[in-house]
Amino acid sequence: MKEKTLFFCTECGNETPKWQGKCAACGAWNTIAERPAERQTRKTGGARAAAPAGAAFVQPRAMREIEISDELRFRTGMGELDRVLGGGAVKGSLVLVGGAPGIGKSTLMLQICEQLCQFSTVLYVSGEESERQIKLRAGRLGVRGDGLYLLAETRLSYMLEAVRGTKPDVLIVDSIQTLYHEEVSSAPGSVTQVKECTMALMQLAKGEGVTVFVIGHVNKEGSIAGPKVLEHMVDCVLYFEGERHMAYRILRAAKNRFGATNEIGVFEMDDNGLVEVPNPSEALLSGRPTETPGTCVTCVMEGARPVLAEVQALTVPSNFGNPRRMSNGFDYNRAMLLLAVLEKRGGLLIGNCDCYLNVVGGLYLDEPAADLAAVIALASSFRDKTVPGKLAAIGEVGLTGELRSVSALGQRLSEVARLGFTTCLVPRRTQGKLLAPEGLEVIRISNIREALAAIQ
Repeated sequence: MKEKTLFFCTECGNETPKWQGKCAACGAWNTIAERPAERQTRKTGGARAAAPAGAAFVQPRAMREIEISDELRFRTGMGELDRVLGGGAVKGSLVLVGGAPGIGKSTLMLQICEQLCQFSTVLYVSGEESERQIKLRAGRLGVRGDGLYLLAETRLSYMLEAVRGTKPDVLIVDSIQTLYHEEVSSAPGSVTQVKECTMALMQLAKGEGVTVFVIGHVNKEGSIAGPKVLEHMVDCVLYFEGERHMAYRILRAAKNRFGATNEIGVFEMDDNGLVEVPNPSEALLSGRPTETPGTCVTCVMEGARPVLAEVQALTVPSNFGNPRRMSNGFDYNRAMLLLAVLEKRGGLLIGNCDCYLNVVGGLYLDEPAADLAAVIALASSFRDKTVPGKLAAIGEVGLTGELRSVSALGQRLSEVARLGFTTCLVPRRTQGKLLAPEGLEVIRISNIREALAAIQ
């Protein structure tokens, strides 16, 4: 007798008696999957159905009886990666590394094998490259491979069999979208396949104590491909950010059960792979022009680390009825707001100019502390007057042109002084007592008119 099956939506869970292209409940396309129907047990007298014979019951434990022990951490060999992980990888954890194609996810995972193989066994499973290709790339990156095992496989059962035979301490899967479960009828990379394969890897990590690193692709919307539940299943979610044609890459944690999510790691891509950047502020400001209008330096907080960034602006008279506005590395809507405030409250007739805003180094500034630097850079380009090379600006700009205080201002000023800047513009009202570092002149201003007057 053929087993009865049901169809359900992988997005909302709505059940349907037959397959259909569009879910009637949530309206999502191509999300209907098939699964065996659960056998219904008849209930008698309103009582709960009896459990199967021989079933084992798991008794709950009182919290006071549970012993707490520190998780076992180990170094990966990349200090910036250890920083983001919270001090190192945790044994038995499941880590998801996401990023755009070509950003360096596979390179990072292969590079840490050099350090991991010195004290543990590593199994690298790839569904996108052959074993020969991986070895050629490892040779280019300087990975000798003592204790490193390679497997080119996409079938989940074969991979799990290899894990049982090799008994690795660390498992790297590149990538989760290429794995497929033989008992699931959907295609590899689909919602159901990704969910089932991740569940199997989670059971492997928790049951066998294997540390699992899983690489996930990022779709056009910028999120990891597959169901959102994938991020809820893993212990740590890391995003590799940056333009693939730029040298610098930023690794940040979106979720971490074993540490904080307020740390970032900075890398630079060169011919020999990824190189750690312990001082990102100095690297991002290298080659900065000092006698050119339209540039200003600010300090933003990337997690718990202050980073100096250069904001560049270019304003030219428009030859068309509608001026052109563009921004790179800066929120477009925020830039349009600052342009309106600069014209209304700053007194600069910038409405008839084409305006371009750029953040050097591939960074994306999404916090309001960079507002003042953007306004000063735009005004400098419009007036064609140079901003002092040793001046930095930190502050949030409101719609009335006032400057608002920002968080961690003391840390920002310390980083500004450490990089050799002598003057810094900050909001007049700050939270708590502010002590200026030695050698740094702090100028307190109330609005953007005072800021523009201070740089003349």
